[in-house]
Amino acid sequence: MSSPLAQAFFDDETSTFSYVVYKADEPYCAIIDSVLNYDPKSGRTATDSADDIINFVQKNGLTAQWILETHAHADHLSAAAYLKRKLGGRTAIGQPICQVQKNFKEIFNLEDTFSTTGVQFDHLFAEGEGFNIGSMHTTVMHVPGHTPADMAYHVHDLGVFIGDTLFMPDVGTARCDFPDGDARQLYRSIKKLLTLDHDTRLFLCHDYPPETREAHYSCTVAEQRQHNIHVRDGVSEDEFVNLRTARDKTLEMPTLILPAIQINIRAGEMPPHEDNGVSYLKIPLNHL
Repeated sequence: MSSPLAQAFFDDETSTFSYVVYKADEPYCAIIDSVLNYDPKSGRTATDSADDIINFVQKNGLTAQWILETHAHADHLSAAAYLKRKLGGRTAIGQPICQVQKNFKEIFNLEDTFSTTGVQFDHLFAEGEGFNIGSMHTTVMHVPGHTPADMAYHVHDLGVFIGDTLFMPDVGTARCDFPDGDARQLYRSIKKLLTLDHDTRLFLCHDYPPETREAHYSCTVAEQRQHNIHVRDGVSEDEFVNLRTARDKTLEMPTLILPAIQINIRAGEMPPHEDNGVSYLKIPLNHL
């Protein structure tokens, strides 16, 4: 029986890693944190990044069983709905997405019919829940802090897909200043991840490398514990909270947060068409 594999895809525009998780001798795969290309100047979407994933899945004779999100991303639009139409599979995210939906339904004053129960997704995962990707057993870890709904997917004998909790050690950790973000929660979530075996691979959702190196999509627990500039061993919870809070005050909002959140809390679907047949996004003025 072959070992689990992860094929990484990097979207340069948003510095996002997407993944196909599969085994060479099995038909089923999962797609994690896909990207729908979006031009904020024109308001047009494109599927180049998602089509690269589709081509890989089809070339390798795979069937999409799951289309997973680690959280409702603020820096890129999800291609989950497009991938589901093309490849099938079940969309899934963590149960706390309902809290995120409630927050942003209010912020964007979304239509009354927009449900905040997570029904846009086929499945909502709970902390500690187990599921299979083919024969690959996977355990869900709730890792809030960046947002209340962040989940990590531990594919046994492969590694953990950790979303935005951690970046490469020389970049640090995710911001915590989005609605219901919490630096103290993030510290505790990271520490939960870093109690895993030292050689456990951590698959990142982003890398923002300095000019001295190329983008990397994974590292080990040991590397994070030794070298992470924000949460290496010896950094206390209070020290981290003070550092993270101060840093977050200096950060601009992500370029795509307004379109991305509106799409991503809908599992990658567009808002309902209006009476002219066009779908619209909202921009709340002087509100965020």
